[in-house]
Amino acid sequence: MGALEDLILSRLDDDKAQDIVFIDLKGKSPVADALVVASGRSTRHVGALADHLLRSLKDAGYGKCRVEGMPHCDWVLIDTGDVIIHLFRPEVRTFYNIEKIWSVDSAHQRAVNLS
Repeated sequence: MGALEDLILSRLDDDKAQDIVFIDLKGKSPVADALVVASGRSTRHVGALADHLLRSLKDAGYGKCRVEGMPHCDWVLIDTGDVIIHLFRPEVRTFYNIEKIWSVDSAHQRAVNLS
């Protein structure tokens, strides 16, 4: 894991994101090197997770991220170029179940426990 992935995972852990999952996509997808999926307890928490993460990325020199979903904060997608981050409310995450898309080869998927 590189500095960008470490920054993302530590920021999410510091902000009490729930059920953080890191999926290594190197050699599996031309879209990104990794996918991070996490949940917030509410729309307010999801929005705060996204806001704090965007600030941390900007401060670390990764300021050209694309963001979708901030007005409603049910599902916020942050595309850093190398890592795509999905932040969900728990009900929305369960409904879309995007981790399952990558579960064919679960050797590249792992839950993250930084505590």
